[in-house]
Order: sequence, then C-alpha cells, then structure tokens
Amino acid sequence: MSSDPKQGQLVRSLGLLSVFFLVISSVIGSGVYKKVAPMSEVLQSPMLVLLAWTLAGVLTLFGTLSNAEVASMLADSGGEFVYYKKIYNRFFAFLYGWTGFTAIRSASIASIAYVFAQSFNSLVPLPTLSHELASVTVFGFLTPFDNFGVKVLTIALILALSYLNYIGLTLGQVFSRIILYIVISSIILIVILGLTIGGGSWANIQTHGAAYVSQSWTDSIFIKSMFAALLSAFWGYEGWSTIGYLGGEIKNPQRNLPLGLVLGMLAIMAIYLATNFTYLYVLPIDQLLGEQHSENTIAAVVVVKHMLGDWGGFLISILILLTTLGCTNTTILASPRLYFAMAREGLFFKSAANVHPKHHTPTNALIYQAIISSALVISGSFDQLTDMLIFASFIFYGATALGVFVLRIKMPDAPRPYKAWGYPVVPAIFILFCIALLIVTFAAKPREAMMGLVLMLSGVPFYFYWRKVNRDTAIK
Repeated sequence: MSSDPKQGQLVRSLGLLSVFFLVISSVIGSGVYKKVAPMSEVLQSPMLVLLAWTLAGVLTLFGTLSNAEVASMLADSGGEFVYYKKIYNRFFAFLYGWTGFTAIRSASIASIAYVFAQSFNSLVPLPTLSHELASVTVFGFLTPFDNFGVKVLTIALILALSYLNYIGLTLGQVFSRIILYIVISSIILIVILGLTIGGGSWANIQTHGAAYVSQSWTDSIFIKSMFAALLSAFWGYEGWSTIGYLGGEIKNPQRNLPLGLVLGMLAIMAIYLATNFTYLYVLPIDQLLGEQHSENTIAAVVVVKHMLGDWGGFLISILILLTTLGCTNTTILASPRLYFAMAREGLFFKSAANVHPKHHTPTNALIYQAIISSALVISGSFDQLTDMLIFASFIFYGATALGVFVLRIKMPDAPRPYKAWGYPVVPAIFILFCIALLIVTFAAKPREAMMGLVLMLSGVPFYFYWRKVNRDTAIK
C-alpha cells in the first residue's frame, strides 16, 4: 500500500463476465463494417474473402490459446510487458511497451475513432479544407490536412473518452457493456434481415469479381494477395490482448483472464463470419468494390442501404457510431495500464505511474495516450495506420507464443492454471505464421512495415536514458 495519501491504488473489480464482454468490445470495432471491401479488392472472390476471415480467426485463436497460458501464470497490470520481463528481459519488455505507445495501441485508438468520425460524416457532412491545403504532404505520403473535419472529430472523441476513463474504470467498462449489448443485437438483426429480405443470392457468393484471375495456391501473387487480405482481417480481430493490461484489476485473474479471452474470441469469430457472409450474399462483389475507392464510404452502409433504403443506411451509420464508440472506449480504458506498469519499473515517463486517489485510474498515462493517438490521427490514413500496427503487433504476438516454450523450459514446475490447447503444435503453427506474415508484409507493404519499425526503435534512446536515470538514483 502506498504511503502517499494522494496516490490511489488499482482495485480488482472485474469478474469473468466483465472480462468476456471487454474482450468482445475491445475487438469488434471498425473491421466488421469496413474491411470486407479492401479484402474483396485484393482477392476478387467472395469465397476467398470468407476463407481469409476464417484463417485469420483460427490463427488469432491459436495466438489467444498461447497467450492464455502465459496470462494464467503471470497475470498482472501491464499484460505482455509483465510477461516479457519474465520470459526475456527488461529491454524486450520495454520495446513492446514503447511500440504499444507509439504504434500498436495508440494507432488502434486513432483508427477506430477515425471510422466513428467517417460514419458521423455520412450522416452530417463535416467541413473540409481547400484542395491546396488538403493535398499538402509530409515525407511524400502523410497528408495531415486531408479529410480535416473527420480528423478533428476523431481527436475530439479520443479526448472525450479519455476523460470518461479518467473518472473511473467501472464507469468506462459499464459504458462499453451497454453499447456492446446494442451492437451485438443489431448485428444479429442485420444478418437475419440480410439472409431473409435482403434480396441476396447464393450466386453472389459463388461469383468472382470482374478482375479475378485463377491462380495456383502456391503462386507468389496469390500468396501476397491472401496475406494482404489477412492483414485487413487481422485488423478486425485486433485488440484482444489489451485485456491482459487489466490483470491487476481482474478478480481471480489466473482463471478469469484466459477463460474470458478464449470464450470472447470464439464469439467474435462467429459474429464476423456471419456478418461478412451476409454482406457478400446481399451484394455482388463488384458492387462492393465500386464503393471501395470513396474515402468516407463504409461497406456495411452500402449493404444495408441496398436492403432497407436510406433509412436503413441511417440506422447502420448509427450502429457503426455506437460500435466504434464502444471499441475506442475499451481500448482507451485498457491500454494506459501498460504505460502505468512501465512507469513503475522506471521505463516510462515517471508521472505515468500516478494513480488518481479518488478515481483509482492511471490518469497521466491516459493523458499521454490521448496526445500520441491524436498525433497519429493527423499523420495517417485509416488503412496506413491499421497495416502498420498489424505488422508491429505480430512481432510481439509471435514472441508471446514463443514464450510458452521458453517458460516450459525455464519454469517447468510453476503452476499453470491453464495449459495451451494443442501444445506444442498450436503455438508452433502460430509462430511460423507470424514470421511469414512479417516477411510478406515487408515485401508487399514496405512503407507501413518501416513505419512500424521506426516507431519501435525510436524508443531505444529513451530506454538507455531511463536506465541511466534509475542507476544514478539508486547510487544516490
């Protein structure tokens, strides 16, 4: 217990049901509505799009099963940062946390909130700047003034939700759960209506796009296309590991954290497959592709407008607003616990270790996160941000799965409340896939991959500075 009366403490208040709902609300965001279009563009086949969603779901589940064993052993506030200190060393743990701050988690917040603003823009057109200003570029590819009204609203949402989570964990997670009830009910309704009165056809599922070219599954072009589609699908599944950051606030975390992770991911897979099947059943793939190149158009809106007319488009836009609102909120809620854990170790800005004495939240960590997320909104487009963060994420997802093997060697007798299903095959398959994804992404999207690596390595000078400061303090 801290002796400082102005310093609060994190409280274990989340049960299994809360973990389950937080997993779902941290994952279901923009991807379920938006990513079917870019996936269709690269694959040109509804069946291949559904295959990509299935593969991404199964592989994510493999990662979840591997992560759950480590989480059951080492659950605490900070998630993978805590795990990597035990598995590898403080430097690798720091790299993970810094990459989360500069790329993975902050870019997730920026990207999900960006889709909220895009959906709002479809209801109430937001102002834009002149063509001359909108076309200004930085480094030849960043366009900070393009789509300016959408970006301003995105930043406003990030700041508002950061404040909501500043004043309490319970309020934040109850807010996310209420939104999630509405979202899941609405998605189920869309699926039912799409398959009954949506005017769709099984022929739409079986018909390729006009640009489809039959290729062998071993052909390099097909492999690159499938991996590009998987990058989009993985964005839809991104976010599940953030719940590990709340380990210090979960009751019986050795049981509830891994169980909530696995059950949550199974539910998400079912929702994604049903929803994307409905999109492709209702509309021919070429009609979806016709909307892909419109900057603020979302595939789900096009499908529901086709089914129910303009009022249906209005309702789906409201649903997307709620979904992305809930997902942004959950990501904002969970991620600062990572920076809080780093700061306690002397590997982040010292003030990020402060906990509000009344609200019991890591207030300064929330503020730092809001600043970097807002900067990323200004700097990049939605697809740039998501491809970058998926590349960076899979470096560490693979490291966590590898950690299952490392801990079985280093700590063979340690209690394991949950053991990874399918060990050693399931973790090994996931590790190999992570390596393949990194290689293919670097070849196919070098700019996004380099952005992720640069942001990761930008933390190295900070690490050595903070380590020196801590050493000097200890000597004194």
